[in-house]
Amino acid sequence: MPDNYIEPVDYKSSGVDIEAGNMAVKAIKDRVRSTFNANVLSELGSFGGLYRLDKTAWDSPILVSSTDGVGTKLLVAIKAQVYNTVGQDLVNHCVNDILVQGALPQFFLDYIGVGKLKGEIISQIIDGFVKACRENSCALIGGEMAEMPGLYQEHDFDLAGTIIGLVEEAQLLPRSTMQAGDQLIGLPSTGLHTNGFSLARKVLFEKMGLKVDSYVEELSGSLASKLLAVHKSYLPILNPYLQDAGLKALAHITGGGIAGNLSRVLPEGLGAEIDLPNSKIPALFHLIQKGGNVNIQVMRQSFNLGIGMICVVDSKLADTLLAVQGALHLGELSESTKADKVIFK
Repeated sequence: MPDNYIEPVDYKSSGVDIEAGNMAVKAIKDRVRSTFNANVLSELGSFGGLYRLDKTAWDSPILVSSTDGVGTKLLVAIKAQVYNTVGQDLVNHCVNDILVQGALPQFFLDYIGVGKLKGEIISQIIDGFVKACRENSCALIGGEMAEMPGLYQEHDFDLAGTIIGLVEEAQLLPRSTMQAGDQLIGLPSTGLHTNGFSLARKVLFEKMGLKVDSYVEELSGSLASKLLAVHKSYLPILNPYLQDAGLKALAHITGGGIAGNLSRVLPEGLGAEIDLPNSKIPALFHLIQKGGNVNIQVMRQSFNLGIGMICVVDSKLADTLLAVQGALHLGELSESTKADKVIFK
């Protein structure tokens, strides 16, 4: 062998397996296709997804779009080796984000970045996307799988998603009819959803020394089962009321908590005082607060505290929504010129 011999390098030896990527796409095609409807005009693997607007179904449609991720909840999923829930988290989170403007989801695009492409894990993640897309009547028309060994460790991965929805211009939320006396109804979350996990992990794993498979008596279950509870989609509950004039506004409670997100939909001159008794806050949040000696203000800014969506409604619709299991009356709107539009009792 000559002294100047250079060993050949290919893409696979650098850490990227193109064939494995092609095999992963083939394996998921039929499942992804199960989310399609008559408006999808392209197949998975095209350079772009094609989606036809059904002009007969809409009078004056407005496109509503949103992009989001799952955050460090992914680290809990990796620790627990549970991969079939985080895809659902991402889709449902995005559905809720456009729901607050009255929009119905039409199609979804995903991004998966990995250190090393492992077909079984990718398959479980995609199963989560497919399940949530079908439940929300949303087509999964495309996405990207990127194997990047120089950026991610072998067992690491990241997720992001983009959703496109439609709403009639006349039904856009929030409505200009919001007024003092409108009621605030909180719909229950399933847990942390996809926010506050950096703080939760620091308290539960570092401060308290718990493991993902630890059984926690206060939670009546394993820590992983509670932390990985799927982010709830509120579309099935709220879809029947999106064109009801009694529904004035919606606030998806994500990063920033109840005050931060409800403030985003309140007009100038209106404020809210929230009444959320400690007894109505789920045990997981009490465990985090006590375990880390976390200030109540930090808890309110970091977590949803058991409320995943707040509905601003008139009194008639308030009575209807209070029949939803776990729904809470949180207060009402009042005239206010305070800088902080939302405060807690």
